[in-house]
Amino acid sequence: MEQVITAFIDRFGYWGVALLIAIENIFPPIPSEVILTFGGFLTTYTGMTPFGVVLFSTLGSVAGAIMLYALGRVLSAQRLRTIVEGPAGRILKLDADDIEKASERFARNGRKSVFYCRCIPILRSLISIPAGMSGMPFLPFLLLTTAGSAIWNILLVGIGVIAGHNWMLATNWIVHMADWTKAVLVVLGIGTVLVWLCKKRKKVPSREEKKKEAGRHTLH
Repeated sequence: MEQVITAFIDRFGYWGVALLIAIENIFPPIPSEVILTFGGFLTTYTGMTPFGVVLFSTLGSVAGAIMLYALGRVLSAQRLRTIVEGPAGRILKLDADDIEKASERFARNGRKSVFYCRCIPILRSLISIPAGMSGMPFLPFLLLTTAGSAIWNILLVGIGVIAGHNWMLATNWIVHMADWTKAVLVVLGIGTVLVWLCKKRKKVPSREEKKKEAGRHTLH
């Protein structure tokens, strides 16, 4: 599967990333770790940029999540279980137990689970179904899904950029990490982004500083 994924991204670039991530949200067994870390690696020697890979992967994540959210809005829990346990579920590689876990997470933690479950394999896709079943308003679902997906995508694409030609080793490392370790990694990733944004903001001169600087040049 890894070879098919990498060949597809190599050929179609950003749109290949978006399409594969959208499909990954609907077919959970497809590993987002491979898609995103390879996409990050491609930015080290092609015209693709990390920002572009993150943007298109987030678009794909949101598109796939919306489809599962819509499925949850139109299907009852019993009807969904019947479908998952039938031929369609086997084709889609869906597991009733995984959907049950996602439903339990949503029932226990509410809307915030839509955000943080985006960083947990399998649940990152399936959490959209109980969100739809519960009648969660679409706008909060969209915002939380986008934010959670963007963080996960930034983290994995960044690892792919840093790992370079060793991106596959990095992917295997991420896949075999425990959920709590991934959670710590996500928190560290968020912290790194916030620190970078703060430093960047400090470097941008304020309006008053610009006036003072202009005054100095005028005096000289």
